Amino acid sequence: MNTRRVAHVPGLVLALAVGLSTAACSNDDPGKGADSRKSAGAGTPAHSSPSATGGGAHDEELPATPASWCTDGASGSSGAGKRHRGPLHDDFNGDGYSDVAFPVPYGDLVPRKTLRKGGYVAVAYGSAQGLRTSSKQLFDQDRPGMPGVSEPGDYYGTSVTSADLDRDGYADLIVGSRENGHDEGWGSDGVDNDRPRHYYWQGSLSVIWGSPSGLSGSVTLASDAASHDDVGALVAAGDFDGDGAPDLATEVRGHDVRILSGPFGRDGRPAGGVRDVQGPPLKDPDGPPDAGMSDMATGDVDGDGITDLVSTGNTRNGPKRRSDLVLWKGTHDGLAAGTALSGVHGPQDQGDDVAVGDVNGDGYGDIITNAFFVYISTDDLGSGIQEPKYAKKYDRPHLKSGAVVYLPGGKNGPDVGKMTMLNQDSPGVPGVAHHDETGDEEGGTEYFGSGISVGDIDGDGYADVSVGAPAKDVGAPPGGGGDVVTLRGTADGLTGKDAQVLTAATKGLPSSTAKGSYSIGTATKLVDTDGDGHADLLAGGESDPAGAPRARGSVWVFSSTACGVTPKGSSLIVPSTLGAPDEFRSPFGADFNS
Repeated sequence: MNTRRVAHVPGLVLALAVGLSTAACSNDDPGKGADSRKSAGAGTPAHSSPSATGGGAHDEELPATPASWCTDGASGSSGAGKRHRGPLHDDFNGDGYSDVAFPVPYGDLVPRKTLRKGGYVAVAYGSAQGLRTSSKQLFDQDRPGMPGVSEPGDYYGTSVTSADLDRDGYADLIVGSRENGHDEGWGSDGVDNDRPRHYYWQGSLSVIWGSPSGLSGSVTLASDAASHDDVGALVAAGDFDGDGAPDLATEVRGHDVRILSGPFGRDGRPAGGVRDVQGPPLKDPDGPPDAGMSDMATGDVDGDGITDLVSTGNTRNGPKRRSDLVLWKGTHDGLAAGTALSGVHGPQDQGDDVAVGDVNGDGYGDIITNAFFVYISTDDLGSGIQEPKYAKKYDRPHLKSGAVVYLPGGKNGPDVGKMTMLNQDSPGVPGVAHHDETGDEEGGTEYFGSGISVGDIDGDGYADVSVGAPAKDVGAPPGGGGDVVTLRGTADGLTGKDAQVLTAATKGLPSSTAKGSYSIGTATKLVDTDGDGHADLLAGGESDPAGAPRARGSVWVFSSTACGVTPKGSSLIVPSTLGAPDEFRSPFGADFNS
């Protein structure tokens, strides 16, 4: 699971009529929408906001006529609508459709008295009609056939991924629990007993096996987890040694990765064994890292046929901590030691999400990450360089309110020299990038670029990108806050042209009579759940029914066509839709299976 920020946004009205500023688009109604573009080369929004801090939800004027990915009445590329026929890494029942897992590590299927949760994972299955919530399944460690016992602080579902570990033709669900293991700081009932807290954060990985009837049966994977390893905080799957069997990578100790080399037996043991791979050198090898990784992604960034691993997060320790994008190259001997990609992030900006996909269609996996300004004090008085001065000094103007970073792959791996950045002031991207005027520590308060996902929305053979801006205009009634933006992949790479945006002001989405507040864009997922060749969009966010002390979660589900994402036929999933309690303090939709 990525440790992305989760916005809690009290005081707004939950209309849940959040919508695309993309009007319903079909092959019969392309809706070109030229007015939605910013003037090319100007780098400034078509409509400026009256206030940098916002006087109402989305106080800048967004286009009434949305952008469309169809041009001149065309119905899309000839490749659109071709159903995927090969095996899928996320098809748990083998019916040919991708399925989706919703991890809720900070929730419980049974109410508890403690804020620390056991965690659970919900699953919905794909079909010719799209995601079927009627086929839901729920898993925690108290369910029959599941290893262990659900205890406060296990956080089952901290990270989830999917792969066919035992190569039986059915994808399996891999679940990480970052704190599963001995913890002597809490009593047996999970209530604080005032003793000193000593967390051993051993962590664990388990697998739920796929079958013709769906997921069933589970074992703990042999990961050699020990005290402070934090196994399961992040997990990713790929063939890191090119032998044709899926392997697993999990973060350990906040800096290195542990590889479980497949194939896997039904007893959970990896046939290729377990080994650790070192990350980039620490400034102080004897000191602990300040933070650790925040996200992982896999893909073949150099085209050699072997899966590579990419991670992001704070990988330097000491007072000069900084964020690094790290490449762990796949070889026939397994993953090589991690190497920081110099120049992607500066000394005061960081990324906390990363994804890999072939955006420009050249056969190499491209890296998409994000960048936010991070205030760092230079003395005991809290003085430090502010975002505008930093952006000018290091030539990083796109950091304002957050940025999406595109790094193309190639024969020699990622090419930092061809890196591009997009924000809400980039040509074609709707909205305005607001600078934080409060003088507080961070400038990127809208967090544009959160919750990155990659998939081919319009079926043209180029991977597209979805991102969120979960803090967009949060705190400005009436209505909700947050944006979700889809960016097009082209032969020239990622572009802001004709970008589509979900906003609190656009009509056409499912509504609710509940009153409260919400923020959309915490997480996104592009996945083709109906097999039509178009990646559909899932957008996670948080909602507060009236009087709720903390947020619960919601997921908006949108279909896609050759013209892009459409609100037509969209639906809303909340925990109770999948048979789970609508429990507060447990953000549903904050992450999905990778």
